[in-house]
Amino acid sequence: MVDFAVQDGQTFVFIGDSITDCGRRAESFPFGSGYVRAAVELITARYPERKIAFYNEGIGGNTVEDLRNRWHDDVLAHKPDWVSVKIGINDLHRYLSDPSVLPPARFEELYRQCLETTRQKTDARLLLVSPFYISTDTDPQTWRGRVLAVLPDYIAVVQKVAEEFGALYVPTQELFEEQLRYRPVDAFCPEPVHPYMSGHLVIALGLLKALGW
Repeated sequence: MVDFAVQDGQTFVFIGDSITDCGRRAESFPFGSGYVRAAVELITARYPERKIAFYNEGIGGNTVEDLRNRWHDDVLAHKPDWVSVKIGINDLHRYLSDPSVLPPARFEELYRQCLETTRQKTDARLLLVSPFYISTDTDPQTWRGRVLAVLPDYIAVVQKVAEEFGALYVPTQELFEEQLRYRPVDAFCPEPVHPYMSGHLVIALGLLKALGW
């Protein structure tokens, strides 16, 4: 049996946008009410003997450029052994609104800068969570259809840098597409970006599986 990857005494940092944030700076301090909290509580319940320090550094509305600008204070300052990154959907939305802002190539450049800085300054292992969009609307005339058409380009960036940096990878979009074979989208979210707890559990279980749960 493969041991769970996060060991006793280690520090684990989650960083991302609103999907990671989930109120962690307000009513749901310190872990938020989403996949981060679910993952932390499941890890704690299953491995009570492991003293693992968890930090949620998600901020709603963030793009990868925002992460890059706060990486030192919100990631490196924790001296992490693990860093989980969940980013991309805001970047994609900005790009569709203005193609000069955060196209896939720029997304990749900034994402890589974050990972290179982590490699240079720490020995942390990386876990990269793909962006996702919970919709089955493929009509090219709708916003949702346009998002789904471009989403593979951003997912491909995360897959590429995960391979280059030896990171664990969570194929979140694939996980949701599998769920949508059996259930409607409104079982997981009120709109395609921000899931109900049911959707957050899909993310959390994908993350835990990548870690050897």
